[in-house]
Amino acid sequence: MDYRSALAFLDQHTNLEGSRRDRFAPGSPGLPTAGQTDGLSLEPMRELMAALGDPHEAYRVIHITGTNGKGSTARYISALLQATDLSVGTYTSPNIETVNERLSWAGQPISSDDFGRLMGLMAGVETLLSRKPSRFELLTAAAFAWFAELGVDVAVVEVGLLGRYDATNVVTGDVAVVTNIGKDHTSGEEGWEAQVASEKAGIIKPTSHAVLGSPMGELEPIFAAEGPVALWSAGEEFAVEANDLAVGGRVIDLVTPGARYDQLFIPFHGAHQGDNLATAVAAVEAFFGRPAEQDLIEFALATVELPARFEVVAHDPTIILDGAHNPPGARAASATLREAFARLGSWVLVVGMLSGKDPVEMLEALGADEFDAVICCEPDWSRAIPADEIARAATRLGLSVEVVKDPVEALQRALAVTAGDDLILVTGSIYVVGEMRAAARAIGARNS
Repeated sequence: MDYRSALAFLDQHTNLEGSRRDRFAPGSPGLPTAGQTDGLSLEPMRELMAALGDPHEAYRVIHITGTNGKGSTARYISALLQATDLSVGTYTSPNIETVNERLSWAGQPISSDDFGRLMGLMAGVETLLSRKPSRFELLTAAAFAWFAELGVDVAVVEVGLLGRYDATNVVTGDVAVVTNIGKDHTSGEEGWEAQVASEKAGIIKPTSHAVLGSPMGELEPIFAAEGPVALWSAGEEFAVEANDLAVGGRVIDLVTPGARYDQLFIPFHGAHQGDNLATAVAAVEAFFGRPAEQDLIEFALATVELPARFEVVAHDPTIILDGAHNPPGARAASATLREAFARLGSWVLVVGMLSGKDPVEMLEALGADEFDAVICCEPDWSRAIPADEIARAATRLGLSVEVVKDPVEALQRALAVTAGDDLILVTGSIYVVGEMRAAARAIGARNS
């Protein structure tokens, strides 16, 4: 199967993440809400894996879930493991520009030829199954099969949604990481925190070492109840003791059960990246049963890339891409902007969102009132909130607003009203960022 045929094959399957408009299958099930588990089962995924010979059992696994930060944490963990000369496969979601990004080995995405070959394998296996798998199940199975083919030592696997019934949860993680708890995919009803915690705790197995990337307080017993061999929690067994702004990133002091690290330079913006790195270092220490050397961590940090995580892709004017998709992420983006970037000129916000978000809440979290102009757009996905709806919310907040529906055209409009010292922040959804990242990077290359 060639690459185009592979993409067409995937598009024939239910997309639980939200489909592009022209690929949306009417009647496809929506995202499960925390606590609503009726009918959810891992048995279809287990059947798929059995048909492939259970490749997910051929290597060790670090399994990661959480509302925010799991993608960055996964990349840090992979870089740290690779710095020890292990063969590392990484599975993440969603992708930013191409689906190949989800499956990577040694930091490089799968080739289009290998991707097509794996989808051909999935198409053959599918005929043996009692139920047609979803798009995400196929991608997950392909990743696990590819990692087994490569003979990886360890796979770093990011959960797609929640945890307990996520397709990735057929693995048994040597280390199970929960970055934090947020109310995405819930109605915010009373008790949502415990419901979400319970779903995410489902990735913890009796043989797992659990690592909680943020203080869980009264929720911690929910994770302990899964019976991990050990449980480390941020603020207790490991902690960031200093987290300071530096030129081009952060400098942190970090303590883990086995070591202390001073003056670690993180080449990325945002105080939250200190927390993500601390979680990653603790997870790797738990995996090896011993602390990492500081020079290994420093080497690994020099190799990490975090696309769409407050990514500065151009100057004159400055263009920043951030995939913040919920209020906590939006608040982190706003705080990072105010802390790390002096206001030398005008600020323009280009924003689009997917359904399930309150546009007013998101705009307030982004600090939209600090921007001179807001340009509302919408990604080409069925779950996109109409740009006009976001614009109405912005108008109610008294903002200067304009609608340019196509994300790339919205970026071009922002460029038309900005100059050298101005700044453009693109955010609100990873899908918005993904649709314009190539164009934004091309602008950066021309201006460099």
